[in-house]
Amino acid sequence: MTTTVPARIEDLPQSQAQRRVLIVLIAAQVLSGAGLAAGVTVGPLLAQDMLGSTGLAGLLSALATAGSALAAVAVGRISQARGRRPGLATGYLTGAVGSAGVIAAAVAGSSVLLFVAMFVYGAGTATNLLARYAGGDLAAPERRARAVSIVLVATTLGGVVGPNLAAPAGDLAHALGIPRLAGLFLLSGAAYATAALVLAIWLRPDPLLLARTLEAERAAAAFARSGGDGGEVRPPVGWHRSGVLVGTLVMALTQLVMVAIMTMTPVHMHDHGHGAAASGLVIAIHIGAMYLPAPLSGWLVDRYGRLTVAAVSSLVLLAAGIVAAFAPEGSVAVLAAALALLGVGWSLGLVSGTAIITDAVPLATRARTQGLVDVSIAIAGAVGGLASGLVVAAAGYPLLAAGGGILALAILPAVVVAARSR
Repeated sequence: MTTTVPARIEDLPQSQAQRRVLIVLIAAQVLSGAGLAAGVTVGPLLAQDMLGSTGLAGLLSALATAGSALAAVAVGRISQARGRRPGLATGYLTGAVGSAGVIAAAVAGSSVLLFVAMFVYGAGTATNLLARYAGGDLAAPERRARAVSIVLVATTLGGVVGPNLAAPAGDLAHALGIPRLAGLFLLSGAAYATAALVLAIWLRPDPLLLARTLEAERAAAAFARSGGDGGEVRPPVGWHRSGVLVGTLVMALTQLVMVAIMTMTPVHMHDHGHGAAASGLVIAIHIGAMYLPAPLSGWLVDRYGRLTVAAVSSLVLLAAGIVAAFAPEGSVAVLAAALALLGVGWSLGLVSGTAIITDAVPLATRARTQGLVDVSIAIAGAVGGLASGLVVAAAGYPLLAAGGGILALAILPAVVVAARSR
């Protein structure tokens, strides 16, 4: 018996092409996870050191968020026109340029350059999140959420390793005549640039372009079978529209609630006598709960349905808010449990919302729509971060936590309406 070997990688069976795509995406996500670490770990500290102001240091995060929103649109449009490979590679390369700009700003002592560079650096954050969509392009509908979750969980390794390299990266920076706090941005720039290179060389076939080709072939075959009478079945347009709205609402609300509660938890702990080690542990548990359960979230979405898991995410976020609101002031364990629930709720919401969006949008406009949807996620995160401080200052952390959990319940009526419209 002889086996026919494809002449081109694009001729691989869809399942083999999907496995290859996932392997390449996992490698890129591990690298980009390390790239993300710099902005989160030392970005605000570098700004505070250069500007001498904690208040102005907060602007750095806002600028990075604004940059990620703009990048989401740009990467989505490039992916729509030319495929995932050039879109994602361009996004990561832009993040590397931003990292280099931060280093230059630190060396020159220029706050203006620092702010501009952090705006550009935000492209890496947006691209890291957008990469999850590429995992679902070639996946069968019944396995799409699991494919998305595999890409998400790959970020965890780089995200955990990156912050732990702060000290050696700082030593390397010092040896090169660069301020120590900018050391992690050396790692970030190298990680983002390598992720871009990995995608540019090995993300072949391009998952989005191949998915379009396969869809066109299936449509042509269906047209031929129908005798050319144009009677092929099309999904209802109304469900497409409602699916986009529901998926966006699910992801935006989970992001807003998660960021709001997460942002103010270390402040709340500090105000009640807990040190940086305790708050760092709680946040580490939270981040682990965001990404590590992603494969389970994907399995649940594929097994029990997108809308069902979206509804569950709102209930888990409510539980997180209530536990955080009523946590004893001296109990790190209870706050850690609350933040773990918050991470799990976010994971369920992001994976289910991603699957809803991907199912609802046709391939012809998928990448552009996904980029626009992720803009709403970035904006929601920025709103949650900014509003959280105001709410705590006016009414206290317990009200913020409980209010965030209650706000997450807004997902439920949207899910009910969407289920009835199908």
